Order: sequence, then C-alpha cells, then structure tokens
Amino acid sequence: MSSNHASLMDGVYKSQRHIYDFTRKYYLLGRDQLIFDLKPDYGQTILEVGCGTGRNLIQAARLYPWAKFYGFDISEEMLITARKNIEKARLSDRIILVQGDASNFSCQDLFGIEKMDRVFYSYTLSMIPPWQDAIEQGLKALEKEGSLHIIDFGQQEDLPSFFKTILKQWLKAFHVVPRADLAIKTAEQAEKAGRRHSFKPLYKGYSWGLKAW
Repeated sequence: MSSNHASLMDGVYKSQRHIYDFTRKYYLLGRDQLIFDLKPDYGQTILEVGCGTGRNLIQAARLYPWAKFYGFDISEEMLITARKNIEKARLSDRIILVQGDASNFSCQDLFGIEKMDRVFYSYTLSMIPPWQDAIEQGLKALEKEGSLHIIDFGQQEDLPSFFKTILKQWLKAFHVVPRADLAIKTAEQAEKAGRRHSFKPLYKGYSWGLKAW
C-alpha cells in the first residue's frame, strides 16, 4: 500500500468525511444509475473500490438484499465513517470493509474470495495517481461472466468553457484530476482482458459512465 497516498487521503478526509455525503450529493452525478445497472443475481458478490463513506454500498445493499457486498478504501479515516454509517443502517452483517490500495489488491488477500461478480468505481479513479493500475486490478478481480462499472468526472465537453475551467480548479484543491484518457485506457484494458466495453458521456460530459464485461 502506498503509505504516502494513504496519509494524503487521511489528511484530506479527516474533517471532510463528516460532511462528505451532504456536500457531494450535488455534484457526484450518476452514482445511483451505476448502482441500478449492477443488477446482480442471487448470491453474487459486489466490490466497491474506494468505498469512501460507504454511501454507495448502503444504497446497493438496500436495492439488492440477495447479494453480498465488499468494499475497501486507502483512507482509514473514511473507513471510520463508513463503518459507522453501515452500522447505523444495520447492514454490518452484509457489507464487509477493509483497508486496501486500489492499484495493488487481491480479493483473496482482502476478503478470502478469489473473484467478484461486480466491481465498481464511483468517482475514485480521478483521485488515484496510478489509476490505470486500479482498472487493471479490477478487471483481474472479476469472475469470467462478471462486469466492471465506472462513473467519474468527464471532460465537460458539451459544457461552457468557463464552467470546465472553474470545475477543474476547484477539484484540484481536493486532489481530484478528471482523466482525459479514461475512456481510451479503459477500452484498452478491457480488450487486453478479452472483454467487451462501452462508454457513455452523461450530463453533457460532466460525468462519464464506462463498463467492461
């Protein structure tokens, strides 16, 4: 695990974790659609890479009571909040959390499970310096018939230029960098893994949705 990145994220979220879900709901667009698209079968496993406060896992566990949920984050500060939120939601028996590094992880080492049926990333790749490694690891973690789902900041391609400039400056303050080549690199990784892939810009390019299966 990158201790430097873990320390950075702990520093960013030591205070922010207390207001994260309230403030982020206004601009982390497309998260609920990603959750709706997971559509697991009975008993299947779902992993969130970079689970943050646990918000997405709680939403997914409520929507799919027949599935099993797992999550990890590099920030122990975020995991403190996530565990409290999950306990408050009375879902501690259905959601397992651990600390881990998205760029170098093994489901077997973290959870004692060889592969997952669904792996998803919600606005995390824009905060992970070796983000391409994170995608590669996620694809390796998938069952043969599994699918990988991504929602993250796009390039605001159909939005006014001033909005794009202001947004990127603001995101930079939180160490968030929208990946201009996210679609291309995800497609390359998917094809390398022998999987199909899709890409969909959302909200005039504010967000990008990607999938590999």
